[in-house]
Amino acid sequence: MNGESQTRCGLVAVIGAPNAGKSTLVNQLVGQKVAITSAKAQTTRARMLGIALGEAGDGAPTQMILVDTPGIFAPRRRLDRAMVSAAWEGAEAADAVLLMVDPVKQRRHELEPLLEALAQRPERRILVLNKVDVAKKEPLLALAQELTGKVDFAEVFFVSALTGDGVADLKTALAGMMPVAEWMYPEDQVSDASERLLAAEITREQLYRQLHEELPYDSAVRPELYRTRPDGSLEIHQQIVVARDNQRAIVLGKGGSRIKSIGEAARKELSGLLGVKVHLFLHVKVEENWSESREVYEEMGLDWVR
Repeated sequence: MNGESQTRCGLVAVIGAPNAGKSTLVNQLVGQKVAITSAKAQTTRARMLGIALGEAGDGAPTQMILVDTPGIFAPRRRLDRAMVSAAWEGAEAADAVLLMVDPVKQRRHELEPLLEALAQRPERRILVLNKVDVAKKEPLLALAQELTGKVDFAEVFFVSALTGDGVADLKTALAGMMPVAEWMYPEDQVSDASERLLAAEITREQLYRQLHEELPYDSAVRPELYRTRPDGSLEIHQQIVVARDNQRAIVLGKGGSRIKSIGEAARKELSGLLGVKVHLFLHVKVEENWSESREVYEEMGLDWVR
């Protein structure tokens, strides 16, 4: 990067109902995996930052800090409240707020409150309709028209977060919205999530992927030990916290087969991401009221919300 050329840098908050495809979009914009994706709603807990590099229309090299906010939904438990608080906090300092909508599922009960809140906000707002690869064109355009009638969106984009269709245009437009400023992060950095937190997120993604509906949402992965061995490989110890004994049995599986499979998949992905050999050790702990523990929240990068 040439120090004399003008650069742009800004913050983009990515919001939407749970499962709208936000993490997939962030990963597409960044060009590699930084946010975990899962078919289970509300997998994003911490405000994972993705850092995308692009070029504005004037040719200025641009850094876009993407705040992949937790899906904003009706908060009932303390964990939910912390996630919602983190999401809006991420939107507050943003140069643009990107609302992602799944036109197939829509999730109206969660989308409507978002539209109401967005209508009152001062930031530049962008509407992104996802899944153009599967949604029918006429209903898609009708939905776009309806939503722009409710909120004054600066621009509307039709994309497929999965295939990447339309993402390049969105990225160029976002780059143009960023203010002229020094870059906040080094050129080769793609996320501010510490490797330790990212490692816990990847294990949690496998937990959901492999256990689907068997494991309710009240489970967490706590980072314990993270150290480099003399041979350069990484040793990672993590604790999977569940609320009940029967959940522990589900995670362990028959003869420990399930936890072994979760560990193997997470270790393989971590080795690929970090470029070193990884030794991953998982153990399961039953802690009935873990979701009321301030310590667990802080370990997951969330603020403690009353």
